[in-house]
Amino acid sequence: MQIPTLIISSLCALAALVVPVRLGADTPKSHTFTVAIDAGHGGKDYGCRGKTQNEKTITLDVAKRLNKLIEKEYGDSVNVVMTRDRDIFVSLYDRAGIANDAEADLFISIHVNSVDKRTKGRTKLSGASVYTVGLHKTEANLAVAMRENGVIELEEDFSQKYQGFDPNMSESYIIFELGQNRNMARSIEFASMAQNELITTAGRADKGVRQAGFLVLWATKMPAVLVELDFICNPTCEAFLAGDKGRQKCADALFNAFKKYYKAKK
Repeated sequence: MQIPTLIISSLCALAALVVPVRLGADTPKSHTFTVAIDAGHGGKDYGCRGKTQNEKTITLDVAKRLNKLIEKEYGDSVNVVMTRDRDIFVSLYDRAGIANDAEADLFISIHVNSVDKRTKGRTKLSGASVYTVGLHKTEANLAVAMRENGVIELEEDFSQKYQGFDPNMSESYIIFELGQNRNMARSIEFASMAQNELITTAGRADKGVRQAGFLVLWATKMPAVLVELDFICNPTCEAFLAGDKGRQKCADALFNAFKKYYKAKK
């Protein structure tokens, strides 16, 4: 497929914008271990919607529960940074910026999955998946990345801020071939821990550890993952995510993964 010159120029400009942010990934640090917890969507961006629930509310609740678990267990030994702690809109660029400014050691972005209403069997889909940044290997992975990256269209100046990146054009995702994620191994390590816990602790079906082109992960300079807790388009999964017990199990799962990762990195 031939890529138009204008798209190539825009992608190179975007690469210049985000890649330098990641150059300090391996800089030695003496500060307290910091984890950035990113509750997906928020404010005018509702994210995926089910019959009674929406993504922004679920992700914020689970993020707050995870925050409490970490603070209770580790106190001042671990610094928790929330990209949002209330129902507000935060751009993808700013979410990554918050984590980078805090010199976070780990970035966990929490989301809920869904598919287009025209998709056959959408109410039967179920399962959790944890993504690291990378090239989408399947059309399904690309669709998830397009949906999550599509939030930039809610920003008035998104075309200028993201240098012409179009989340709806598959050609735009060539940006993820323009560099290597220096934190990939550690990202996959935590992703595997989180996926295992979402299966064993939260009881979610296994949709696997995957890679796709998420801008919010690409712009961070630390190990980073994007978690899809389950499918809100499935009424049974939606009921699980709507309840206090289900949300706590999801938070417990991510906390257990964090404990394992933190112990290994001390």
